[in-house]
Formats: sequence, C-alpha cells, structure tokens
Amino acid sequence: MAEALEPKMKELVGIAAAVAGHCQPCFAYHYKEALRLGVSEDAIRATTELARAVRQAGDKHMDEFAARRMAHVEEGAL
Repeated sequence: MAEALEPKMKELVGIAAAVAGHCQPCFAYHYKEALRLGVSEDAIRATTELARAVRQAGDKHMDEFAARRMAHVEEGAL
C-alpha cells in the first residue's frame, strides 16, 4: 500500500507519524531520508507543525475524556 505514495510523500508521512507518535528514532530516520530525497526544510517544518497540532488536539481531547470519565466514576456511574 505504501508503494502508492511517492517516495518524498512517504517520508513526510513518516515524519508526521513520528511526531504524532513521539518516536525520536523514527523521526531521525525519516528526516534523514527526506533530506536525501530532496525534500525541502520548509516542507519538513510544515509537516512537523501540522503533526504537532494534530497530536496536541488529540492529547487535549484525551485529557478531557479522561477527566469526564473519572467524574462519572466518582459519581458512582461507570
């Protein structure tokens, strides 16, 4: 399935997944490969910023979900 992606796009997706997944070795690998393939620093930076925003939104929603869930447990409901 990944073969459907152009090599540069595949590395940008890898960078985004690494940022969202907090995987430093993955980021280092995909960053190096992206540069080797000629991906611009601007494209890498934009990809990283987008992935960070998605990750932060997910973290925020998870924190809110956990707080709501714990509030229900404290009220005696599961």
